[in-house]
Amino acid sequence: MKQSLGLASSFLFEFMNKHFLVLLSFSSLVIAANSVFAQSPGEADKPNILWISAEDHGPHLGAYGDEYATTPNLDAFAKRAYRYNKASSNVPVCAPARTTIISGMYPPSTGSHHMRSRVPAPEWLTFYPVYLQEAGYYTSNNSKEDYNLVTDDKGWDDSSNTAHWKNAPEGKPFFSIFNFTGSHESKIRNDHPNPKHDPAKAPLPPYHPDRIEVRKDWAQYYDRLTEADQFFAMRLKELEEAGLADDTIVWYWADHGSGMPRSKRYAGWSGLHVPLIVHFPEKWKHLAPKGYSEGGDTDRLVGFIDFPATLLSLAGVSIPDYYHGHAFAGDQQTPDPKYSYGFRGRMDERPDSSRMITDGRYYLIRNHYTHIPHGQYVLYQQRTPTTAVWNQMFKDGQLNDIQSQFWKPHPREELFDLENDYHGIHNLADSKKHQSIKKRLNKALDDHLTRTADLGFIPEPFIQAQAKGGEGISPVPSGREMLKNAPDFGVSILKEINLGQDFAAKLKHPYSPVRYWAIMQMLGASNQPVYAYNEHLVVNALKDPEPIVAVAAAECLGTHSTRKAHQESAVSTLMQYAKFPGNELFLTVHALNALEHLKDKGLELPPEAAELTQKHPDIPKIFDYYRPQIIERF
Repeated sequence: MKQSLGLASSFLFEFMNKHFLVLLSFSSLVIAANSVFAQSPGEADKPNILWISAEDHGPHLGAYGDEYATTPNLDAFAKRAYRYNKASSNVPVCAPARTTIISGMYPPSTGSHHMRSRVPAPEWLTFYPVYLQEAGYYTSNNSKEDYNLVTDDKGWDDSSNTAHWKNAPEGKPFFSIFNFTGSHESKIRNDHPNPKHDPAKAPLPPYHPDRIEVRKDWAQYYDRLTEADQFFAMRLKELEEAGLADDTIVWYWADHGSGMPRSKRYAGWSGLHVPLIVHFPEKWKHLAPKGYSEGGDTDRLVGFIDFPATLLSLAGVSIPDYYHGHAFAGDQQTPDPKYSYGFRGRMDERPDSSRMITDGRYYLIRNHYTHIPHGQYVLYQQRTPTTAVWNQMFKDGQLNDIQSQFWKPHPREELFDLENDYHGIHNLADSKKHQSIKKRLNKALDDHLTRTADLGFIPEPFIQAQAKGGEGISPVPSGREMLKNAPDFGVSILKEINLGQDFAAKLKHPYSPVRYWAIMQMLGASNQPVYAYNEHLVVNALKDPEPIVAVAAAECLGTHSTRKAHQESAVSTLMQYAKFPGNELFLTVHALNALEHLKDKGLELPPEAAELTQKHPDIPKIFDYYRPQIIERF
């Protein structure tokens, strides 16, 4: 018995000795497999992604050929990264631009396209950081959000001034944003403590007058870009010192055009054109854009609308069907698009509406409010010396035609050849040579508005009244219902109508937006006989059951009528709807704007106009300066 046990033990020892390495390898495989299965589904091996962004600047970098710029760190980065020459923010101001990115949808599709409009998000919309969290990512944002859409879950593990990828749990991939605020518009107007750029050498665009205030502002703008460059270098150094540079995809971008006037808030290309430079380390080059090369560049049309789709593509997450953008990197890349689109809504206290499209060379702007200029008097913008001086020179008749365009009522359509006219100063909309180009772009823009269910045809006070009166209801369902019941409604309503033949019919339409836009077109019309023929209809519209239609009618009547009684009725109606409380907040903003326009045309306002309620506890803090900024000019 003992002999048998000894033989058995000897055999077992010999077997284990011979097969030890095999058993050890098998055990290692089992342990590794268990480790993988213990992770979240998306944590296996994904790239870290770092976004470094800056506020309010266009592609005024050495990497983009700007010889006046002092941006050595970004220039060096571009030599080992990939530069996008025609990147667009899709909108020329921060909140709607960031709303585009966070939602993956064009904000006009959700009614969130106006500056800081705070609209409830539809329940099916998920912010992209949530998708990244579900894929196993740690998400941090340092720290600007500024989203127009309101939702309970934004998807950030940390969104604060202390948020950092360093706080990610060990083994988790991270997605982190660092936003530089030192290049913001507000910094241009503050004297720089250590100026680097000589104002005398500042390159001035042809639309700006050559004044010392203008040169100084441009020089300070470039000084702030040098600071953005240093901020970028600091964030990149953190990554390298942590030994994570080889594991991390890095993007640099800015949130819209420069903070100088006729860039930020402007519907033209200078308002939308931004830098975008991306770097893929060797480990992740299989996810890089097609054609990627270190130090290379591309003319592919990309926009903020494409950012979330590209992020999910890099993370291996399926792109939601409701996204409007397309991935330009990752495993779900798409061919180069033919067009890039833009939009513009209310800017602070000034209502406006434009839609834009470019094929990379030609840039079309479609303006819906033709009675006002691109350069409306936005008080915050007027605090920049260039804006104030430029505006005053226009009033004093000291500008040439090119410099004056910004301050004159804009035409219905503008078409620019960016290849030969980058600054967009020669409008080709009426050029016979360019009619086929304009027709093609207009058709593509119409298709885009229909495809994305653009709700820009719904006036903002109507949207806001529904959102608040309906206890936080998104405007998407009702807006899409209108589109469903009236095919092509959103596109056709914003097209020019025959005011002589169609005006009366439009004012009888059951949908209030149709009535509103018909009156707005009459307001912008210059054909006095056509207006005179229809004046009685405008007078009747003062009693329209939808307040925003009555406000539009009052401004139209006060603008065009030569009868004092009609002018007084117009002012009285606007005074009624300008009061808060008692009216929806943004309705009062529209009414106050109309009163100011009539005052500028020479109509006398009653003394009570200057005493309209300026502050009220029911006005959210983020909006409480809109009304005072208008009233201040009374």
